[in-house]
Amino acid sequence: MSRVLDYSGDLRQLAGLAGQPERIDEVLARALASLADLIPHDLAAILDLQGERLAVRVAHGPLANERVRRHSIPVSEFPAVRRAIETRRAVVLEDHDHDHETGEGDPYDAVLELPHGHSCMVVPLHAADRTLGVMTFDRTVCGLYDRETVALAEIYGQIVALAMLYAEQARLLERYRANLVEQRRLETQAAGDDPEGAWLEQTRSPAMLDLVRQARLVSQADSVVLIEGETGTGKEVLARAIHAWSGRREGPFVSLNCAALPPDLIESELFGHARGAFTGAVRDRRGRFLTANGGCLLLDEIGDLPLAAQAKLLRVLQEGEFQPVGADHTVKVDVRVMAATHVQLEAAVRAGRFREDLYYRLAVFPLTLPPLRHRGEDIVPLAEHLLDQQARRTGRGPWQLTQAARRVLQKRSWPGNARELVNTLERAAILKPHGTLDVPHVAEPGSPTTPAAAMTPALPEMGAGPIASLRDVERAHLSSVLAHTGGKIYGTDGAAALLGLKPTTLQSRLKKLGLK
Repeated sequence: MSRVLDYSGDLRQLAGLAGQPERIDEVLARALASLADLIPHDLAAILDLQGERLAVRVAHGPLANERVRRHSIPVSEFPAVRRAIETRRAVVLEDHDHDHETGEGDPYDAVLELPHGHSCMVVPLHAADRTLGVMTFDRTVCGLYDRETVALAEIYGQIVALAMLYAEQARLLERYRANLVEQRRLETQAAGDDPEGAWLEQTRSPAMLDLVRQARLVSQADSVVLIEGETGTGKEVLARAIHAWSGRREGPFVSLNCAALPPDLIESELFGHARGAFTGAVRDRRGRFLTANGGCLLLDEIGDLPLAAQAKLLRVLQEGEFQPVGADHTVKVDVRVMAATHVQLEAAVRAGRFREDLYYRLAVFPLTLPPLRHRGEDIVPLAEHLLDQQARRTGRGPWQLTQAARRVLQKRSWPGNARELVNTLERAAILKPHGTLDVPHVAEPGSPTTPAAAMTPALPEMGAGPIASLRDVERAHLSSVLAHTGGKIYGTDGAAALLGLKPTTLQSRLKKLGLK
């Protein structure tokens, strides 16, 4: 036992493998090297059990060449190896065992020329009721390993097996962790009380009321849904609502913008890839389909999907299976697909940019979102809903819209649809951190009623009178800003913030210009 204690440093290294699974082969090789004095050998090797074969994982000693490191054997053809695994005891080959025709046969007969009767030992590697492989020791001299050496080899074999098991478990944990990180990156759970989905049910527009009715109907089926509409109309909001109303609400909701990725990466994002599939693929990666398994996948801007990916998508829709990039196996998934587009797919089919068979497979139940300008009844309720959302998200507010501000919102054409409305209200909330939002806060940028335009003093036209000095223009401008803020300088709604100046700098300018 004292001979084992002499190698406590090596044992501590093995015990530390649980936290460093990527270094296991390096440390196992060093562990074999340290056994040269404890268990004399010209070749020491650790072989992994892979199904019905044993393959060399690490090897050490003068005989450890490339042929040995690539060597593997079928367990069934080597009785000594099989006996060591079954009995969980080390097996020492005796002189008559080296004849492969009549005896046990040496594991390295095919790659090494060792003398008949040389020292040879097979040590099983077992941990937690699992057979992990074997450890072998060979010498070029003839003779048998003595009983004490065999006992020490068995003890060391148990320690090595535990280290291998812990490292394997650590590697699995790391893989699960990486998959979880990937899933969090890709996945957005659609909650049942999703505020956007709840607002859809409160719409007042006849066109939207009919759309919501149809969306609720299709949510109860597993059919593919094609959502059409101008940019910014809320196609993803509708898709999330369909998911939240469906029987898949407990599953993941995953989305992919097909226009946001280069064509050579989109297949990997959709279907995942195997390690080594291309440069930079250092590990297996889940794709959006596998992440969305059991839930819904929204393919936004489906019209920009490359033709090669369209063919694979068609197969998933028809057969429910796909092949990850660089893999030689198929993966079955249970995913409800929804597609969204702002382009006319029929025109893309005629132009040869979109597969006709895929279009008809997607257009099982098309839904068309009307633009915001055709839903005048919804503009003010939506604006108030968005302001409430913003107050909950930022902790600022609350805000109220004046009647004049409401009329301005209803009269705007909203070419950017709901997305433009969101941006308008965010800008208004910056100008006014809480309180009443009036016309200047919600008017179109550059309009004479916006704060910037309202605070800019009018200059005389060329030839209409004397040109004001720069000092007078600056004084007039600062006066108008102060009037707008009620004399307030500090704070997010103060004059300094509106002008993009430090409060102390503004105070210095005011003093210099004689303003209070």
